[in-house]
Amino acid sequence: MTAAPPSSVTGASGQPLWHALDADTALQQLHSQRSGLGHSDAAERLQQYGANVLTPPATDSMFKRFLLQFHNVLIYVLLAAAVVSVGLGHWIDGSVIFAVVLINALFGLLQEGKAEKALASIRTLLHITTAVLRGGQRESVDAEQLVPGDIVLLESGDKVPADIRLLDAINLRAQESALTGEANSVSKQAHPVEPLAPLAERSSMLFAGTLITQGRARGVVVSTGDHTELGQIGTLLRDVETLSTPLTRQMAQLGRTLTLAILAITLLVFLFGWLWRDYPLSELFMSSVGLAVAAIPEGLPAIITITLAIGVQRMALRNAIIRRLPAVETLGAVSVICSDKTGTLTRNEMTVQSVCLQEGQIDVSGLGYQGEGEFSLNGQPLSATQLLEVQHLALAALLCNDARFDTSAAPWRLHGDPTEGALLALAAKAGWEHGDCLALHPRTNEIPFESEHRYMATLHHPRSQDDDLSEAVLLPRLLVKGAPERVLAMCSQVRSSQGHQALDTDSWKRAVERLAARGQRVLAIAEKPLPEDHPKAELDHGHLTGLTLLGLVGIADPLREEVRKAVAECHAAGIRVVMITGDHASTAFAIGSELQLGDEHQVLTGSMLDQLSDAELEKLIDDTRVVARASPEHKLRLIQALQAKGRIVAMTGDGVNDAPALKRADVGVAMGLKGTEAAKEAAEMVLADDNFSSIRDAVVEGRTVYDNLRKALVFILPTNGGEALVLIAAILLGITLPMTPVQILWVNMITAVTLSLALAFEQSEAGLMQRPPRPAGETLLNRFLIWRVTLVSVLLATASLLLFQLALHQYNDLALARTVAVNALVAGEATYLLNCRSLQQSTLSWRSWTGNPYVLLSIGVLIVVQLLFTYLPLMQTLFGTVAMPLSLWPETLAAGVAVYLLVEAEKWLSQRLADR
Repeated sequence: MTAAPPSSVTGASGQPLWHALDADTALQQLHSQRSGLGHSDAAERLQQYGANVLTPPATDSMFKRFLLQFHNVLIYVLLAAAVVSVGLGHWIDGSVIFAVVLINALFGLLQEGKAEKALASIRTLLHITTAVLRGGQRESVDAEQLVPGDIVLLESGDKVPADIRLLDAINLRAQESALTGEANSVSKQAHPVEPLAPLAERSSMLFAGTLITQGRARGVVVSTGDHTELGQIGTLLRDVETLSTPLTRQMAQLGRTLTLAILAITLLVFLFGWLWRDYPLSELFMSSVGLAVAAIPEGLPAIITITLAIGVQRMALRNAIIRRLPAVETLGAVSVICSDKTGTLTRNEMTVQSVCLQEGQIDVSGLGYQGEGEFSLNGQPLSATQLLEVQHLALAALLCNDARFDTSAAPWRLHGDPTEGALLALAAKAGWEHGDCLALHPRTNEIPFESEHRYMATLHHPRSQDDDLSEAVLLPRLLVKGAPERVLAMCSQVRSSQGHQALDTDSWKRAVERLAARGQRVLAIAEKPLPEDHPKAELDHGHLTGLTLLGLVGIADPLREEVRKAVAECHAAGIRVVMITGDHASTAFAIGSELQLGDEHQVLTGSMLDQLSDAELEKLIDDTRVVARASPEHKLRLIQALQAKGRIVAMTGDGVNDAPALKRADVGVAMGLKGTEAAKEAAEMVLADDNFSSIRDAVVEGRTVYDNLRKALVFILPTNGGEALVLIAAILLGITLPMTPVQILWVNMITAVTLSLALAFEQSEAGLMQRPPRPAGETLLNRFLIWRVTLVSVLLATASLLLFQLALHQYNDLALARTVAVNALVAGEATYLLNCRSLQQSTLSWRSWTGNPYVLLSIGVLIVVQLLFTYLPLMQTLFGTVAMPLSLWPETLAAGVAVYLLVEAEKWLSQRLADR
């Protein structure tokens, strides 16, 4: 852990508010100077503060993770049963139980995903080289060697290596979307800002891990390592508690309930056999072990894991990559999706969507940086004259611009500010070729964009005549783009297809308001023709009067094309979508309105959130649909407030700033194409196509997985219940046990797993996405399913016990009678599998028998395996079975058919009663 920088009384937490201090005061606080630290001073500070790296996370060893596989109350009971068996000399029984437990543990260990790497991926953001002043000389050092007080030199394209208080800034802009969530590059300057300014508005600061998109800067390092804003996110991520999923909570509760019930029943039966039946203690102990083994569904963990793994494969085919198995089922329970805006709901590519000319407001089609799109006015294509006006404005936007595209790949790669990239794409749509235009109209001077004046001006002198351009264009001219209120104040007239007209400032201000209300960032573009002999080097702020307004452009980060439909489908499924963004409230509300998320009263800002207590936030959270100006801490609070209300929350995001919330959410969903590695490693699911609609597909699969898990559970539990009832009945009646513990384990681990695995391949049932999300506290087994489990348990036990007694009476062979009892139980399970394809609807149809080919396949495999169990000498030795006469098979199979028909009759009767 690195040490904190020198303290200051400025901040409430005891830390300096560097953004609110002037540059000289910051240098004094850090005991530094503009020429940089001396080498010896820098070395001492490196010893004091530590390297500029983030603290790595603690990880569990593989051995510890292996031991954790046994941390389950049902496994504890099985291990105790194995110990008792070995202690009584039943080595085969005990060894089989131990083997089953070990296999389950190894399988669980292999199915675990990769260890958490979120902090490691964040640390890679700091592994860069940077330019510093040491002893007044410029040097290149590893970013890990930076210390508070170092003077850092940065320019366009550099990654910021630490938190830096600016000393000087020239035309400086930084891309901070990964940290703040705001899509636009932000302007930076050296003057202090308000102490309470949010992170996104601290223009006097540069933050570790962000990118310089334009200009040059010199600044002093104020924080390194864990003390940077990036490091604070890492600390948040390290401290975030990973919640158990609904399934793991339900399974834990089920395990505790089953364990208590099994132990209570086993104890009662043991006491009954000892006190009333006078069984020998050795035999009674083995009977109790058999009962415990019979009642414990030891195959259930494997079935759950396999079912989830099949869901993972299905989701991967739909571009949803699952990193942790329980997230598959949790997606089916999601009731709220908290979606990051930039790069998730939007494309993270600024695009000109509107152009306002004197002729009217023109809509621009085409998204992103491909330079493909068309212009329309009131839904109609532009006339040649109107198109000429658009081209004139687009050429000015291209020339008064510092960005460029790398067009060698698709999509085009932008070098520079995203807003200026949008203007270049507009020019490409208007037919201008970037290189040709710059060659024809070289820039001879400029006034760079500064936050103080909020505009950029360039001076151009043409090199040659071109018949396609008007005479005005060929003269030297001054071009200006910037904030509308500043540019409009410089203009005296406006260009139109009928010639120059007097400027109606109020009318243009209303146009600005209309575009802003649509969530668009508005820029004004103007020009001023100059005399042919105007000096090339002569340009200052005094020339920026009497300009001609060319028009306005409205720029926005557009919604992904498929997002509207996906959000609507989520709403239809009862899933609420909440948009979280670092943008201003007006921009956030405009985009939220496009998605029909809610009205203006449902917009919450970060500053408003800071004023709310946790209890107050919980009262408002269900009515909140849009959250603006959100920081990483805000996202965490929102997730926690929703979870406190019992909501199952999915959080989507792509930036470093999203990682803590992704980890805290019930399901973290990261973007695979444009997401940072930190976001991907903190998430449970990664979207391979960055497509919001893939979340909807994942929810469908998640709900299907839950249905299939419930079907598997309702299938497995009667197997254990039937076996337990057979043993209980035998002890109560004082007869020989119909099955041995190892025979019971055979049924539980081989037959139950073989058959129930087929249910993992069941397809989605009709109306799946018209259901509301299931309540977070819902149990896996409701009253109806408990009744079904009880009924089938009784049917299976009755069939097995009757056939055991019949075979024992006919052949007077205990091993044969037990073999018949086991096969009768297995036959009942095989037919009951068909019942479980639908828990409430009838399966007396051809589709129910053939709709899932794995059902018939698993029954076929089971028949072969069961014949080996009955007739193979090795199996007879291990499990104490003997060959059954063929005459016993018809009645054994008839028992299975009877179970099937009785369950179908119960479904029919239940449906009739429900319809009344």
